[in-house]
Amino acid sequence: MKEPRVSDIKRYLSAILKINRKYVTSERLSRFVGIYPEVINETLSYFEPMLMMDPDYNLMELVPALKQFVVEKEEKKDNTNKNLVIKKKQVDEYESIQDFVYKKMTFAGGLLDKNVYLSDVDLKILKRLIQEEQNKRKNK
Repeated sequence: MKEPRVSDIKRYLSAILKINRKYVTSERLSRFVGIYPEVINETLSYFEPMLMMDPDYNLMELVPALKQFVVEKEEKKDNTNKNLVIKKKQVDEYESIQDFVYKKMTFAGGLLDKNVYLSDVDLKILKRLIQEEQNKRKNK
């Protein structure tokens, strides 16, 4: 069985908590959310497989499992690296690829440092400078 989407689980969880009843069935939840009860049962059967057979199952019993699922997915999402954004201002600091190499990879008046470490931001700036150089050559 495939894993449900976090957005669907969040929608169902918030609706279950807003209903303010001790006993919430998939039929009652479907009226509140606007999704067929069969679809709700199919999605939530990831947490309770018997849900597909029992239409009168109390969905309030699934609230702790739903909360835990959402928290785990949110933590996993936070650990992923976000895309670094390079601004035009950062790229404009360097006139060309040679200027970048001179400013970032040399020391003591022009001696090349082979052991220099370029960060991800530096590499993206260098990539953009290379693309600009290629576009200039292509236009000529």
